[in-house]
Amino acid sequence: MLENKMFYYRVNEIFSTDFISIEPHIKLSEVIYYVLRENMQEALVIDEDKKLLGIITLTDISLFLRDNYDLSLPVSHFMKTDVLTIVGDELISKARRLLIERKIGRLPVCAGDQVIGILRSDNIRDNYYMKLEIINKQYRHIINNMHEGVTVTDASGYVIFWNKSAEKIYDIEAKDILYHRLIDFFPNALTLSVIESRIPIENVYHSPKPNYYIIISALPIFIEGEFMGVVATERDVTEYRNLSVRLEKANSQISLLKEEVEKITKGGFSLGNIIGKSPIIQRKIQLAKHVSQTDTSVLITGESGTGKEVFARAIHHHSKRQGHFVPVNCSAIPQSLFESEFFGYVGGAFTGALKRGKLGYFELANNGTIFLDEIGDLPIELQAKLLRVLQEGSVLRIGSEKEIPIDVRIISATNRSLKEMVKKGEFREDLYYRLNVVEIELPPLRDRKEDIVLLFDHFLQEICHKNHIKIYHVDKEVFDILYKYEWKGNIRELRNTVECMVVLSHDHRITVSSIPQYITEGTLDIKDRHTKPSSSLDEVVKSSEIQMIRKALIEAKGNKAKAAKLLCIPRSTLYYKISQYDILCQETDTCQKFGK
Repeated sequence: MLENKMFYYRVNEIFSTDFISIEPHIKLSEVIYYVLRENMQEALVIDEDKKLLGIITLTDISLFLRDNYDLSLPVSHFMKTDVLTIVGDELISKARRLLIERKIGRLPVCAGDQVIGILRSDNIRDNYYMKLEIINKQYRHIINNMHEGVTVTDASGYVIFWNKSAEKIYDIEAKDILYHRLIDFFPNALTLSVIESRIPIENVYHSPKPNYYIIISALPIFIEGEFMGVVATERDVTEYRNLSVRLEKANSQISLLKEEVEKITKGGFSLGNIIGKSPIIQRKIQLAKHVSQTDTSVLITGESGTGKEVFARAIHHHSKRQGHFVPVNCSAIPQSLFESEFFGYVGGAFTGALKRGKLGYFELANNGTIFLDEIGDLPIELQAKLLRVLQEGSVLRIGSEKEIPIDVRIISATNRSLKEMVKKGEFREDLYYRLNVVEIELPPLRDRKEDIVLLFDHFLQEICHKNHIKIYHVDKEVFDILYKYEWKGNIRELRNTVECMVVLSHDHRITVSSIPQYITEGTLDIKDRHTKPSSSLDEVVKSSEIQMIRKALIEAKGNKAKAAKLLCIPRSTLYYKISQYDILCQETDTCQKFGK
């Protein structure tokens, strides 16, 4: 590689301008005198325009003297006229090739017809070694400044290069190891194995001294097919290794902290997206987790908004079933479409049917879970058809005569008492026992109020992210009111309330004024509802309502329907409040500022 780089230079970088030029009429004896006096290897014969006519070399002169030529004759009688020349822009590689091919020792250098210098073989040799030394110094400087340790051994295992990083890694200076056998210092070195096998070894982890770690690679060196030695690199990975160990410890600590936090916030049990730390909900989570590993039918009961579908999805995702989770709202399916929706149909089964047919819910849920929400609203005449599918484990599409086997896990949910409906004859008893193998009754939010803060925080982050709103502070009084409220709409009502508060918030804060009015009114103690409120409380409520209505009207730019939506109250209530507090005319001027 160094040799190739050398021959990228041009002739005009190394040719010599020190040469003898003589005219053709000069006597040979005089030419011999000049050549010997100047210790030159040749003389160039040129005319008055410095145009090359011929050449006579020291070798030629020795022949003339041996053979007793007449030295008084002009040099034109003895010169060689067939002279090969070269121009200064040519590559040295070309000049070298011409010298070798023609078996000559020099090339006159011309610019146009004029001789400007001469390129001798010793010019190439001397400049080659000079350039070689410069390049060698450059490469040594580069390699010595590499972070990796670099060692080079010859084919016999003697160290011929040992850079600064290698000195640091092994605590051995170059002067102490160069030109010595590597085996005398490192009997088990990878380089020795490569010298024997001539097969590269890469990325081997090694610790040459305590608390020091490196990655070694050793590669054989072949030049034109001949094995010349081995180059080995040692990359210091001590810092990376220490960082990795510290990171691993930090991750371990984080995992432990995460487990502890989960124990504190979730009581040690969690399932899917279910949030809660109260003992009552933790018992339900533990039960759901247990039954999720089976194919048992589960009936989830509880008031509306308690999270029945969330539990159902968590049971499915925690199970080993590979199919889909298919939710079905039984109260939303017309009786006339029950069979086509649940069991599907073949193409052309009835007027308006899709040509390609349709899969029913049970086929969609095959190998998965079907969630029958509001199962208590299913008419009793349709319950028999559902029971048949559950008993036989197959469905029959409308218009088909072929039963399709299915493997479906049933999870159903209702906010009604199916047991009471069975007693009244409104729900089939055999279907009830088929669905209610394990019942999970979810508690209302008012019975698990210690979960309100967790749920509030979860909904707050979700809604802020969705609406690109940032909330930096929530007043403590907000949670006091939320704790007192009865939450008849349960978790669903809490989520809607949080969304309303986020929308009504100002300056990235949620305050008492952000809470919907019906909630603040709903938190009054029962005894206060039967006594006349103090005038101070009346004033506080009135002032708060006026302030909220004004803010909503300003934000809605006078649009009362939009303002009512922001306040989470009916529009009729807003009109009543505006009239009650006589703020309609007061806000007109404000709205006019917005062009209303």
